[in-house]
Amino acid sequence: MSRLISLLLATTLLAGCVDAPSTVPSQTALKPQSLGLSAAPSPQITDAWWKAFGDPQLDALVDQALAGSPTLQIALARMREAQAQLSVSRAATYPQITLDGQEQRTHFSSNYIIPPPFGGTMRWYGQVQANLSWSLDLFGKQAAEVDAARSSSEAAALDAEAARLALAGSVTHAYISLDRAYLLADVADETVKQREGVLRLTAGRVNSGLDSKASDEQAKALLAIAKEDSIRAKAVRELAVHQIAALVGRGADAYNISRPKLDRSALALPAMLPADLLARRADIAAAEARIDAATAGRHAAHQAFYPDINLIGAAGFAAIGLSTLFSGGSGQYGIGPAIHLPIFDAGELRAKYAGATAQLDEAVASYNQSVVGAVKQTADAITDLQSLEGQAAQQREALRASNASFDLATRRYRSGLSPQLNVLSAEDVLIQAKRQDASISADLLSARVSLLMALGGGYTNPHSNMASNNRDNGQ
Repeated sequence: MSRLISLLLATTLLAGCVDAPSTVPSQTALKPQSLGLSAAPSPQITDAWWKAFGDPQLDALVDQALAGSPTLQIALARMREAQAQLSVSRAATYPQITLDGQEQRTHFSSNYIIPPPFGGTMRWYGQVQANLSWSLDLFGKQAAEVDAARSSSEAAALDAEAARLALAGSVTHAYISLDRAYLLADVADETVKQREGVLRLTAGRVNSGLDSKASDEQAKALLAIAKEDSIRAKAVRELAVHQIAALVGRGADAYNISRPKLDRSALALPAMLPADLLARRADIAAAEARIDAATAGRHAAHQAFYPDINLIGAAGFAAIGLSTLFSGGSGQYGIGPAIHLPIFDAGELRAKYAGATAQLDEAVASYNQSVVGAVKQTADAITDLQSLEGQAAQQREALRASNASFDLATRRYRSGLSPQLNVLSAEDVLIQAKRQDASISADLLSARVSLLMALGGGYTNPHSNMASNNRDNGQ
């Protein structure tokens, strides 16, 4: 006996000497006021913001995507899974009743508790019993587990909402890319017509002996290149259609998308970081919910050090032989408390508590990463939009001047006052200006959508309790 006690003491001391992970949280959530946000709130954005473009075809495509996208269906399935886990956690707090029955052919020992005439014989032994088990949860472990499951379910629902908004943004971006492809295809077609005109002009001058055959061949080569660019631009346009169809979860049956008709003045947005930026982001709200889940999980791990006290009961029938199984004398029942108290586990509970603390630190660090990323994304989107607005003003002037230059060079070439090279140089500048004008026009729309998505994409969290406000990280 003394050796057994000595062994237990030595094991306890050895376990205490092993380095255990820290059970004190090390991460602190960032406070909104430390992020340099402005005092102005962000504008109200409807959850169907894409309708501001006034394009019924875009509205229909977004609706199709939200109804049938595999990406969104994955997020929704995860949400349902988390909700089911919440139901499992809640069910554990209620009384559990089971009914068990068995009947088996048994040889009873003649040297055990069953006396003759049954001992030493082969008999049927049957039992039917209802069992009751109810955890009283006096120390709140199960309540904490329910809180953790509830917060995880909320996080999954917020992930699904974020996926829905992101999908709407992706479809709109792809639709704007289709609009860009149409504009660039228009430029390519205009270039073909423009170079056909230059070829006619050059051919006339060659026939009149005013220019060389080399000039005619050069004009033909440039026309062929323009036609090649037109073919390529139309292929890009078709690829943009394929991308949209894939986003809405469709195939070749959805390739009949017509030309976009977007209101290019839609989506007026702020020029600075709004004060309520974090409250308008579903991903930030999901990160907050995961902190709550980790906090509750850490509390449950802490409460595991306390005893589990259950109320258990059983009632049923047991008998040797089939004929007397359900007779009055075969009845048995009982009820009473049961307690489970951890005494020595070689540090298992502390390790689990340390693991729960690490999960809380991870949740807080992920929240901080999401916050910093949200601020950067929004700031980048504001900068891009402001830059594009400035570029657009200069581009309008560039397009006006290049049109005038090409017109003047063409007239002077027709009159024999300047060589063909001047026309071709002016033409190159004009083509580039037209392409840039088409790109900036689409880039402005895309930048507005990017900023709107950075501002939350229409999500508003009415119950935001920012992690930085009065959160003790479970300590």
